[in-house]
Amino acid sequence: MKENLIKYILGIADNSLILGQRLSELCGHGPSLETDIALTNISLDLLGQTRSYFQYAAKLKGENTTEDDLAFLRKERQYLNALLVEQPNGDFAHTIVRQFLFDGFHLLFLEQLRTCADTQLAAIAEKSIKEVKYHFRFSSEWVKRLGDGTEESHEKMQVAINDLWIFTNELFLMTDAETAMHREGIGVDLESLRADYQEQISEIVEEATLQIPETKYWQKGGKQGIHSEQMGYILADMQYMQRAYPNMQW
Repeated sequence: MKENLIKYILGIADNSLILGQRLSELCGHGPSLETDIALTNISLDLLGQTRSYFQYAAKLKGENTTEDDLAFLRKERQYLNALLVEQPNGDFAHTIVRQFLFDGFHLLFLEQLRTCADTQLAAIAEKSIKEVKYHFRFSSEWVKRLGDGTEESHEKMQVAINDLWIFTNELFLMTDAETAMHREGIGVDLESLRADYQEQISEIVEEATLQIPETKYWQKGGKQGIHSEQMGYILADMQYMQRAYPNMQW
């Protein structure tokens, strides 16, 4: 059970870690000062959540494992995040749509996780959900503003949804660790979130005068450690200091 619990925690944490890393790339590059600061704060929220998960996983793992080991010293195949969060920032439309599609899932996920049998995970979820409610409100408002904005902003938002929607199905696919933890009363039943997610996302997309594309093909693999070509670049940047100066401490 302990091995599956560690994998389960890492899967949750890696989503926040990689998305937080992606958003950190935008620091100083936002379309306005207010938006730049908001995205940076969301990144900091996600990285703060990541630390809580990694500290718990490191404690379970033992063997003098630290949160830095889990964040910076794993190989690409050992990261268990969904493909959606590792997609490049692209233009502002892609940044916002990626955030929006993940935030909708993340909020529903934490609402269930905070009632789980593992008190540590429940506490992290209870604290994190306050931040994620803001994340979802922020990204949703931008989706509506840009989707129902100018002809150019509408077109860019629709292109972003078309590009990123194919990554959303993976969010609800259960790994072996997730299935095992659900049986123990700890893990969230991801499939049970799907209907609420579809309804919630569709309502906002419709209000934004956008459309969810029809697709029979979905991208997956990240949760099993099989990532897109983007992941290597993320890790090369994120892990550089720790690998260049092993065991360094701030």
